[in-house]
Amino acid sequence: MNCIIYLDENMKYALPIIIAREGKWYIASCPLLNIATQGKSEEGVKKNIKALIKEYMKDPDTEKPNMNSLMTLSLTTVPINV
Repeated sequence: MNCIIYLDENMKYALPIIIAREGKWYIASCPLLNIATQGKSEEGVKKNIKALIKEYMKDPDTEKPNMNSLMTLSLTTVPINV
């Protein structure tokens, strides 16, 4: 899943989001921002992570990463045998 955020009217970023189920809860994390939240459903946790990212970006006391450097990163999977 990607979470699209708008930092202002002209800037739009799609951030990778990891969602996993742990028992009765869904956990969503944004590894690029190092934040996470939980919800009782997949839809609920998606709503929560979007709200958390917006709050994170608006908080003047939180040090923000350089978004341009984050967008040069890539996320991939590696197949392994276990």
